[in-house]
Amino acid sequence: MGRSANIPKRKYFTVIAASTRLSLGQQTRIMGIVNTTPDSFSQDGCLRKCHATPKAAISLAQKQIRDGADIIDIGGESTRPGARRISAKEEIGRVIPVITSLTKKIKVPISIDTYKPIVAKAALDAGASIVNNIMGSKPDVNLLKMIKNYNAAVVLMHIRGTPRTMQKNIRYRDLTAEITASLRKSIEKCLEIGIKSDRIIIDPGIGFGKTVEHNLEILNRLGDFKKLRRPLLIGTSRKSFIGKVLNRDVRDRLIGTAASVCASILNGAHIVRVHDVKAIKETAVMTDAIINEHTNDRSL
Repeated sequence: MGRSANIPKRKYFTVIAASTRLSLGQQTRIMGIVNTTPDSFSQDGCLRKCHATPKAAISLAQKQIRDGADIIDIGGESTRPGARRISAKEEIGRVIPVITSLTKKIKVPISIDTYKPIVAKAALDAGASIVNNIMGSKPDVNLLKMIKNYNAAVVLMHIRGTPRTMQKNIRYRDLTAEITASLRKSIEKCLEIGIKSDRIIIDPGIGFGKTVEHNLEILNRLGDFKKLRRPLLIGTSRKSFIGKVLNRDVRDRLIGTAASVCASILNGAHIVRVHDVKAIKETAVMTDAIINEHTNDRSL
């Protein structure tokens, strides 16, 4: 069968994260979210238990892997709009016991969701191999040097301001052009420090300093980011723009999330970061089959 002219083929990449190689393009990769915070916007089932004990977070991560997660992303500080900052010591206390235990139990790469060099170092020492940096618009040089020294991979996410200020006075003249320019500068900084291109992933930052309309425009124009020649990660899971479009509470946004994930994949996303791994895995496999016009996944 011939490929449809209406669905462009994703570019293939190989990402190196320490000793792990991730092939991207043929199959959408799923990044499972494990929050160890008491104030996450998502109100995931792990919320209070994971904050109280590492055991619940470890159990959730293992379940996500059984459900099809290719990466586990562990966060210890909420990045919801207006979230308060916590100390590096408190953040380390939340995430390191989870990472240390998971490293012994799982084979998929572990990502640490942080922008603090000291937290990243502790996580990399404990076994993480990817740093998911929400402050990717202006990455900390010390953080980048550490990533290089550990041969880790980095996710550079675009954000306007900080989690506390990002939703105030939001203005863009040309949304995707400004995001692209910002991420290009961050990529160049990584390369200057010595991080190899096959260790860099980009994320336009859905919900981080964007309005509902901005988020929808980004998803519709993901193809604009192909010029950066790096794999694309998209995180829409349960976010407020879905709730506003559908008039749904955060706990009732699975269908909206699945729709946004499908659109992201069709428009070029390589990795999707989600809470509901099992349902979104099926969404991704089906969408991949449409793009490829055949299935390569025999697990479902």
